[in-house]
Amino acid sequence: MKKIQADLSSSLIVFFVALPLCLGIALASNAPIMSGLIAGIVGGIIVGFLSGSQLGVSGPAAGLTVIVAAAIATLGSWENFLIAVILAGFIQLLIGYLRMGFIAYFFPLSVINGMLAGIGLLIILKQFPYALGYSAAFFGEEEFVQNNHLNTFEVIVNAMSFINFTPLLITIISLSTLFFWERFMQTRFSFCKIFQGPIIVVLFGMLLSYFSMKEFLGLSLSGDQLVNIDPVSFTQIFSFSHLFNSDAFFNFDTYKIAFVIAIVASLETLLCLEATDKLDPLKRISPADKELKAQGIGNMICGFIGGLPVTQVIVRSSANINFGAKTKLSAILHGFWLLLGILFLIPFLNLIPLSSLSAILIIVGYKLTKPSLYKSTFKQGYEQFIPFLTTIIFIIFTNLLTGISVGLLVGLLFSLYRSYLNSYSLSDLSTRKNDKEDHHIVLAEEVSFFNKAMIMQKLNSIPSHSIVSIDFIKNKYISIDVMESIDNFIENAQFRNISAKKINCKIKKGDKYV
Repeated sequence: MKKIQADLSSSLIVFFVALPLCLGIALASNAPIMSGLIAGIVGGIIVGFLSGSQLGVSGPAAGLTVIVAAAIATLGSWENFLIAVILAGFIQLLIGYLRMGFIAYFFPLSVINGMLAGIGLLIILKQFPYALGYSAAFFGEEEFVQNNHLNTFEVIVNAMSFINFTPLLITIISLSTLFFWERFMQTRFSFCKIFQGPIIVVLFGMLLSYFSMKEFLGLSLSGDQLVNIDPVSFTQIFSFSHLFNSDAFFNFDTYKIAFVIAIVASLETLLCLEATDKLDPLKRISPADKELKAQGIGNMICGFIGGLPVTQVIVRSSANINFGAKTKLSAILHGFWLLLGILFLIPFLNLIPLSSLSAILIIVGYKLTKPSLYKSTFKQGYEQFIPFLTTIIFIIFTNLLTGISVGLLVGLLFSLYRSYLNSYSLSDLSTRKNDKEDHHIVLAEEVSFFNKAMIMQKLNSIPSHSIVSIDFIKNKYISIDVMESIDNFIENAQFRNISAKKINCKIKKGDKYV
């Protein structure tokens, strides 16, 4: 019952965060505005149900906006583009069945942490103008140079010159409420764990918005400072069933665009999946191949009914985790709230100030980029800190995919240097002991994140009711990625009745992995 209560509360918060993001991403993609909401509904209900991720949330991704906008222009129409989305979903489904989800293991922990910290900083920077009441671009912009040709910092400077009292007041009260609610109310009153701070913040913002309409106490909110959705009917939401243009199937550009969308969406999903598992308090491991299949089916459905392509998305996933979700029910429910909200609650949703949502996202951003993360990564040595910092910088000054790509390249250079100095091997000396398989796995002198996939495949292949000893007797260097994965395996081995331990390990908790 407690899990259901937590999921219900978290799903409402994710709904409030997802609603403007779905609208904004559709606008930035030059797509029909309803396509973003359709993608949010499909990502929540369909992908959420099929996914093996307990806490991940799927929906339209800001990282695909440039690709989508260019693809629509190249193919000549929205209907033609939807054919490419269907094909992209089929490619993702095929990738999942080919069991290629293991590529997520090749992304080093420093880059994953850098992605989380970079997105956290990006959220704060991008929400700052809305917190002041300055709506210069669509809500959810991720690119450094926005559609209005201003970069992130130019927009912040402009916002400082156009501060609006009412949104600023809402932001200050909202941030204070979120801090007070989490630090004091939730620890003392059980009902506060159900009606969490963000829900109170949204309701309070709607109240002030109503007062501003009545010109009460001099409060003032303009239309571009509020959520803005036009009323729709159920048939209007799914009114794209007439879309097929057979000529698009014979256009080579359709297949090129489908392949690009499938690869980019799959990479974003796998990275988010890895990051979400890292944030999961229970340290559950989500099956990557199952996630790719779920995303593939979701994208095929989006293509059929007129939605933007979907991926698993870190902002909504981290909000889901930070505000107490326990199972995938939260993600599924947020999809239902999107559907019910745009059918029956649009007059009320249009009362929500963007500054209220900005305050919620600023808190989410801070939790992703806490100073302690920088401190702990710095202590792990320059081989971890430099890729980490590089990823953050390039995410802020370019975009998410570029930042991850450059961070991965820097991490690769360090690993190649290590591999040049040392060699790698792994041996498994298996015997039987008291009717149990006894696996004695000896690590080599050099273990970099390149070896993470093979080691994890080996450990995950060990049958239940076994004994496992991971021997560090020969080891001189092990990547923190591999060490953390081994620690997670040992921690979770009990659930498979596996007795696992490290032996001859000279590395203590808190030491550098050198």
